[in-house]
Amino acid sequence: MRTGRGLRHPSRKTGQRKNRIPDMINISQRPADADDRAIPGHWEGDLIIGKGNQTAIGTLVERSTNYTMLVHLPDGYTAEKMRDALTAKIKTLPAALRGTLTWDQGVEMREWKQTAIDADIKIFFCDPHSPWQRGINENTNGLLRQYFPKGSDFSIHSEQDLDRVAAELNDRPRKRLAFEKPIEAIEKLLLQ
Repeated sequence: MRTGRGLRHPSRKTGQRKNRIPDMINISQRPADADDRAIPGHWEGDLIIGKGNQTAIGTLVERSTNYTMLVHLPDGYTAEKMRDALTAKIKTLPAALRGTLTWDQGVEMREWKQTAIDADIKIFFCDPHSPWQRGINENTNGLLRQYFPKGSDFSIHSEQDLDRVAAELNDRPRKRLAFEKPIEAIEKLLLQ
C-alpha cells in the first residue's frame, strides 16, 4: 500500500462502550444539504495523533471544496485545549462557511457544546467505527501522514508550519474538483 502499512485487523474487544460525549447529536440529524457536497460550509474533522499519544494535530476539511485547515495542538488534546483551539480556528472563517462540523466520537470533543456556541457552528457526530461517514477527512489525514508520519512528535511544529502544509494541500489540484485546486474553489465561494 502507498501508506506502507499492512491490512487492518478487527478489534477483539467485547462489551459496550459508554457514551463519552454528553448529549451528542448523531450524523443522521445533520441537514440533508450537507450530504451531497453541493452547498459549501459543511466540514469534517478529526485528529492525527503523534508520538506516544502525547500530541495531535486537528484536521478540518470542507466537504464541497476539499479546503483543509490544521488545528495546532502542541501541548496535548484534552477537551479544554481542543475546544479553545478548534473554536479559534473556526472563527477565522466567514459566517457563510460555518454550517456544520462532523466529528468522530473521540473524547477530545467533550466540550463540543461550548465550541458550537462560541464558533457559531452546528456539530454532529459519526456512528462508532464508521470512518466512511467522514471520508474526505480520512483521505486528507492519509495525505497528511506524508508530512507528519506516525510516531512523530508534533510539538516541534509551529502553527506556521501547519499553515504551510495546509497551503500546500490546498494548492494541489484534485480530480474530484475537475483538477481545480481547493484554494481556487473556496476563493470562488468567498467572492460570491
